[in-house]
Amino acid sequence: MKKTVFLASIVLVLFSCNSTKDSLQTNQPKTAINTILNKWHKDVAQFNYDAYFNAMTDNAVFVGTDATEVWSKTAFQNFSKPFFDKKQTWNFKPISRNVYFDTSNQIAWFDELLDTWMGVCRGSGVLVYQDKQWKIQHYVLSVAVPNENMNEVVAIKKERDSLFIKAIND
Repeated sequence: MKKTVFLASIVLVLFSCNSTKDSLQTNQPKTAINTILNKWHKDVAQFNYDAYFNAMTDNAVFVGTDATEVWSKTAFQNFSKPFFDKKQTWNFKPISRNVYFDTSNQIAWFDELLDTWMGVCRGSGVLVYQDKQWKIQHYVLSVAVPNENMNEVVAIKKERDSLFIKAIND
């Protein structure tokens, strides 16, 4: 009888410990990251302003394709709000994604290819695990330029880039 009660107690303790684990432990982190990023892209395409920005940390940064675009979350919200209100947001569809984790599984980084109105773009970023959920802390969007077209792109950008660099250095 004592043996049965002891075994039952062990099973109960193990079961209760397992049930108190947070989502980091009970869900596959890579699946969770993919789900969050896919939903984030879908939320902006469906004009879900609150859901889109709630997926980001309070101190998140969004880096756009233009050299001047390094947005704090608040600045990016202010910039984006009129587009959401007019239902004229962007629709980026993931093509592929790689996800990586630090040894603690508290920080994840990724790179992804996206089908966009600009053609193929690359997104990359960092997510952090806080308050038992993954949040986007840093996102970088860049236009993918085929290597064989780089000289043409450089020629197009040359004048504007030199003005930008001069303004930054002055």
